[in-house]
Amino acid sequence: VQLQASGGGLVQAGGSLRLSCTASGIIFTANDMGWYRQAPGKQRELVARISFRRSTIYTDFAKGRFTISWDAAKNTVYLQMNSLKPEDTAVYYCNVFPPVPDYWGQGTLVTVSS
Repeated sequence: VQLQASGGGLVQAGGSLRLSCTASGIIFTANDMGWYRQAPGKQRELVARISFRRSTIYTDFAKGRFTISWDAAKNTVYLQMNSLKPEDTAVYYCNVFPPVPDYWGQGTLVTVSS
């Protein structure tokens, strides 16, 4: 299984980014998928997850600002992030939900400047 996250970068506060996670070896319609993040000096945390039925759950800090979605044809999960804040600075990862340790990829760095 390989999960490749991309789309991170440097953005000013209030800006937007769209992250993508392309998976190989996983069938999205058979797994719940999640986006996670790890800020410097902090533990990795769940951002949002989506079921194979496309039901979504967001952590409080993501509600109203982030949107998770997936494209089955492309086997890709997305995270649209709007109204970004400096505290959103972190490395963002995708994984199944609940996460499988062996599936963690390198993640993609999101840096939000004030």
